Amino acid sequence: MTLEKPVFSDVHRFDSSTGVRIYRIACDAFPGLVANIYLLLEATEPTLVDTGSGFGEANAQLLAGIDKVRTEFGEPIALADIKRIIITHGHIDHFGGLAALHRKVPQAEIAIHELDVRILTAYEERVAVAKKAFRHFLQQSGVRADMLPGFMDIYGFSKKNVHSLPVTRTLVDGQELDGLQFIHTPGHCPGQVCIGVGDVLLSADHILPEISPHQAPESIMPYTGLGHYFESLDKVGRMGGFDLALGGHQGPIKDVYKRIAEIRQSHRRKLEKILELIRRSPEPLTTNEISKQLYTHVKGFHILLALEEVAAHVEYLYQHGKLTIANLDEYQREENPPLRYAVA
Repeated sequence: MTLEKPVFSDVHRFDSSTGVRIYRIACDAFPGLVANIYLLLEATEPTLVDTGSGFGEANAQLLAGIDKVRTEFGEPIALADIKRIIITHGHIDHFGGLAALHRKVPQAEIAIHELDVRILTAYEERVAVAKKAFRHFLQQSGVRADMLPGFMDIYGFSKKNVHSLPVTRTLVDGQELDGLQFIHTPGHCPGQVCIGVGDVLLSADHILPEISPHQAPESIMPYTGLGHYFESLDKVGRMGGFDLALGGHQGPIKDVYKRIAEIRQSHRRKLEKILELIRRSPEPLTTNEISKQLYTHVKGFHILLALEEVAAHVEYLYQHGKLTIANLDEYQREENPPLRYAVA
């Protein structure tokens, strides 16, 4: 007889100034990426914030984490007690486990920001629209035609095996719900929300402790882009009273305001680096050429992440008058040629 391998989950407790007990359950989202799910107790109803990716052992780790909250932390909680599931934003590593969870607790309310509602309610439509926009972006970035199918396969891999789900509550900026304050922070994702729980900020992927959250250009998806992201950083930065931030990945942030300044500075350095690279180039450069020079060792899916990241910064520089399209005649003449940038 073969015994099933036990599933372990890393769980930590945090307490807010409003008496809400926050349990961070860490789950493997994808190889090399751990996602944080938060269980909120004493927020009127037992609430889950995000559900992980649903890939590999992620769902089992979530269930093991809830069990651990009961057995090791002494909380009288079981999966069936979950009454509300809040999705912080429509990226697969944060909502991919929702379908399996919904089957187990169909009575739980599902909430997400209005700009990401259709990620859940019309997933197939959103993927179709996004894939067409992404293909257009790849062509405009200068990716060779023979490379497009492979890039599109990589882009679509994580979007398989997910289907539409009902949304019970639509969240909006400034909304308060049972002591939770919702702050719309677009940039990383259109419907990204941070959640204020007293003096604790659940910062999702808007603010992370060790890395700058991934950026993509607004040309692919509205309400993303570096400009929106900077505005959202400033928005949180103007809000006082958060003594701790808990992100969608990695560990806690003890000084969220200092971390906001560090992230802004990191992006400023990248903008200057891209501008200098284009300035020194003897010929105007495509976004793909810039990405290859900046990220020389990336492989697989990380090639696409690098390309999107560079494109977000190139777009920002162009929007702010720092760059010009050097092949404007070709752009006007042809359907969707690669754009070549020079310093304005």
